[in-house]
Amino acid sequence: MFTGMPAGAAARVSDSPLHAAAARGDVPAIGRLLRAGAGKEARDASGSTALLVATRANRVEAARALIEAGADVNAKDRIGDSPYLYAGARGHLEVLRMTLAHGADLRSTNRYGGTALIPAAERGHVDTVKTLVEAGVAVDHVNRLGWTALLEAVILGDGGERHRKIVAILLEAGADPNLADRDGVTPLQHARARGYREIERALRAAGGH
Repeated sequence: MFTGMPAGAAARVSDSPLHAAAARGDVPAIGRLLRAGAGKEARDASGSTALLVATRANRVEAARALIEAGADVNAKDRIGDSPYLYAGARGHLEVLRMTLAHGADLRSTNRYGGTALIPAAERGHVDTVKTLVEAGVAVDHVNRLGWTALLEAVILGDGGERHRKIVAILLEAGADPNLADRDGVTPLQHARARGYREIERALRAAGGH
């Protein structure tokens, strides 16, 4: 499932000048504030660091400035989002790549117990899925709903080109085509029930049943 902030929460930043600068992408201000001793890991009311605020807004250069200054890419807010997890879920690819280059915990999970790969697959972020797979995120991780990235790509996807590509990427990476949900329904059975014929064929070719 998608990991993100509740509606309207992005606007509720703290009074911290660093958080405000991150939200608007003001890199010069971020630099000045950090040199003046602003806390990189200070939290706002939602438990977010300035880096997470920048990540939510996809302020790439602001995120870069904070990451290069040593901000923690794995620091979670009160609902379990971190810059790494949020960038993966949203398909914020440039920020994601920076987090991966600066110590992203590939085993970290969101509030649904899912890795960054699972919401990326659900939402059809092809390049993000490819990047996470190449980084080594476990393709068969099961979240608290009992779903893998492959299951979410089928169950919550639309069967279109993006999700077909994601299914192919996951299968090529070794995803188990027969890892069923909690009710014992396999990805192939879900694809068939939804009329996703091309995905069904891909799953069959990978040994799905």
